[in-house]
Parts: sequence; structure tokens; C-alpha cells
Amino acid sequence: MEALSDETLLAAMGAGDADAAAVFVRRFQSRVYGLALTMLRDPGIAEDVAQETFVRAWRHAATYDARRGRVPTWLLTIARNVAVDHFRQRRQHVALDLASELPAEGAADEAAERRSDVEHLGRLLSALPERERELLSLKYGAGLTNRAIARLTGLSESNVGTLLHRTVTALRDEWQRTTEVREPALDTKEHHRG
Repeated sequence: MEALSDETLLAAMGAGDADAAAVFVRRFQSRVYGLALTMLRDPGIAEDVAQETFVRAWRHAATYDARRGRVPTWLLTIARNVAVDHFRQRRQHVALDLASELPAEGAADEAAERRSDVEHLGRLLSALPERERELLSLKYGAGLTNRAIARLTGLSESNVGTLLHRTVTALRDEWQRTTEVREPALDTKEHHRG
């Protein structure tokens, strides 16, 4: 069974052959795990991503179409999608994690302001188009280089750099614009008395 082509092995797995599935996992395990580890930088989560990737591959093996790409490309696309799902889940928890680290006592006003800032940033990030959110997650969540992001997304490296620059600039401008609006207006009567 080890000598079977990737396509034949996947077809056997899709037909429910457990031995074919075991060989398939052995054949691609290091590539799938390596991609997940590169994206997520956490061995435990990378293992979870790899396992979920193979479960999805098993479920969808019968739908594989060789005209749309080779088996390794198909499988690594599944792995990338699973890893991105983990990024999205992690991003949703970032604001909550930051808020939970705020001091419970003492500087209550400062803690409330920081909590408000975290919530505001979460709203700004949620308003971004999905592609830009994904690029920010890959760059700042996983710490990937523009070259690695380009390989994962299929964009050119210069496109990745341009999109990230535009997105960060727009996010910063929107942050400044909306936080200025949120600042309390100066009481002009008090100001003129002094």
C-alpha cells in the first residue's frame, strides 16, 4: 500500500479503507504538522490542526478532483483553512484575554478605559474585509514573514506588503478618528474662567 500513488491512496481512503488512511496520514503527517506549526507557532495547537486536517480529508476524500490540483496541494489547503479557523477563534479571544488581565482593583477608571479600548479595537478589526483580517492574523498573530504569507495565501509578496501597509494605515487612521470622537468635549466655560 505504501507504493500507491497519492490519488489512489486518497480514493481508497474515501472508500473507507482504514489501512489506506493510516498510510495517507504517515505520508503527509510531517508536511501538515510543519505547516500548522509554522502558522501557529504552538506545537499543541499544531497537533490539533493536523488531526482536524486528516479528519476533514477523510470526510471529503470522495470529493477530491485531480483536475483542480495535486493531492498534497489539496491537503495543505485544508490544513491552511483549519489553521486560519484557529486564528479566527484565537483573535476572538484576544480581547477577552486582554480585558481579563486588567487590574480588578485600584485604577478602576484606567481599567474601564483600557477595556473600552480593547472592545473598540475589536470592533474596528471585525469591520475589516476578511482578507485583510486574515493577513493581519498571519503577520501579527503568527508572526509570519511576508514571503511565508504569500506562499500560504497565493498572493505575491509585494501584494502582501502593500495590503498589510494599507490595512495597518487605515486601521490606525480609523482608530485616531474614532477615539477623538469618543473623547469628552472640553467644557469651554470652565476653560475660559481660568
